[in-house]
Amino acid sequence: MPWNQAYDPAGQWLVSTLLAALPVFVLLGTLAFLKLKAHWAASLGLLSALFIALVVFGMPTGKGAAAAVYGAAYGLFPIGWIILNVIFLYGLAEEKGYFTILRESLAGVTRDRRLQLLLIAFSFGAFFEGAAGFGTPVAVSAAILIGLGFSPLLASGLSLIANTAPVAFGALGTPLIALAGVTGLDLRALSAMVARQLPIFSIIIPFWLIWVYAGWRGMKGVWPALLVAGVSFAVPQFLLATFHGPWLAGVGAAVVSIGTLFAFLRVWRPRKIWLGGRGETWDETAASVSPAGAGAAGRRPRAQVIRAWIPWLILSGLVFLWGIPAIKRLLDGIFPVKIAVPGLDRMIFRMPPVVPVPAPEAAVFSLNGLSATGSGIFLAALASAAVMNYSLQEMVRVWWKTLKRVRFSLLTVSAMMAIGFVTRYGGLDATMGLAFARTGVLYPFFGTMLGWLGVALTGSDTSSNVLFGSLQKITAAQLGLDPTLMAAANSSGGVMGKMIDAQSIVVASTATKWYGQEGRILRFVFFHSLALAGLMGLLVMLEAYL
Repeated sequence: MPWNQAYDPAGQWLVSTLLAALPVFVLLGTLAFLKLKAHWAASLGLLSALFIALVVFGMPTGKGAAAAVYGAAYGLFPIGWIILNVIFLYGLAEEKGYFTILRESLAGVTRDRRLQLLLIAFSFGAFFEGAAGFGTPVAVSAAILIGLGFSPLLASGLSLIANTAPVAFGALGTPLIALAGVTGLDLRALSAMVARQLPIFSIIIPFWLIWVYAGWRGMKGVWPALLVAGVSFAVPQFLLATFHGPWLAGVGAAVVSIGTLFAFLRVWRPRKIWLGGRGETWDETAASVSPAGAGAAGRRPRAQVIRAWIPWLILSGLVFLWGIPAIKRLLDGIFPVKIAVPGLDRMIFRMPPVVPVPAPEAAVFSLNGLSATGSGIFLAALASAAVMNYSLQEMVRVWWKTLKRVRFSLLTVSAMMAIGFVTRYGGLDATMGLAFARTGVLYPFFGTMLGWLGVALTGSDTSSNVLFGSLQKITAAQLGLDPTLMAAANSSGGVMGKMIDAQSIVVASTATKWYGQEGRILRFVFFHSLALAGLMGLLVMLEAYL
């Protein structure tokens, strides 16, 4: 039997909003302050979400259970499938010693930890976000940084902070394509509007990233490289998003940034080399060394260095191919499996004012094993294992070791996604969104923060756009604002929520072998997420009224 969502079950919007937000408080509070392990915090968050959805919002029990199971399955596939295979590839490279060679070759580009961080977390991370999204950039960046000697907290937290600027254009424009679909707004207009917001932050983020790591003094020492990395990313991002569309704005800008930064570091280096964190370990002899002269990798045979890089080049190529819509359609056609969730698919209706007219919510689980990004990563791992001369028995052993390593992470991600799906199908997310819509003249700011909240809840800019895109359009029209501006602000504000969503934090903790410390990671990044989202909100306010 169909069920219509109700957004003010308590009869007083503020009380209903606080009740709807309770699962969020439980999840984040137990992680950050009670310091529970992530799988326990997620389990408590899921229980509270089910209680509020069923008892307060009146969601039928069967539909609540179906939403939780659907979310848990989505957490395992495709998200958990990505985590498992990225860590599998990392484990293969680590077992044979090739990760050590990779680390040395990166030190050959620059021994300065600030510049290694910039190159890996910002530029390389942007490429993986633009090509694949869904946790891939954080997993890869954090794994490489931990191999370079960064502490687990820094490798995790800094990878999360860096993974912001390309998110709205991630996975070859998927978030904006979804936003255009739910709002009916022109895709190119949305892309161009986001291009007036994000590129500014694409320049800010490198400076912010190194300031967090090395402080003001450490940031000043490498400001030319930060400017080069940011501008070489922001300008192509702006041009591609404005004149071409969202498809290549992330990955294209990242490729330009990587190439430009590599070339710049061949001819420039800081006066002093930063070898440590805030302890300020310096190498005072750096100024007398030729920038191109460089590094430990020079003591390795060239063939060995090339072989160490091959797995990551294969990964980059296959992830990019798997993100191309035509390739996805081809792979989907080989083995398509779509399961309509019984009792849930099109049996729950979103109601006005969240949508213009009552609209059924789809609930179809796609088990398209070939086209999933994780499958491309798995294929990259198998090809890399062949390059590294693994036997079948050795590969199976590493894979089993990886599965045991990530088992709690997979459980956590499943529970996190179950919370998000119960929140979505129960209407709790819409109740929180409608509270933001009551802010009147300040709505451009709080509408941007709504996008931030959406990504923090769902772990995905795409999901946030699907949840709140229509609400942004409706509210903007009621307040006399540009609907395209506010829909775009939902996506731009959402990118800053990416660093605190529980899914990304679990991915980071797994990649750095730091499971159980998710609360520390959350506390590390929360201020930066909120501050950057606030700055984005102020920018949207300026665009709306000035």
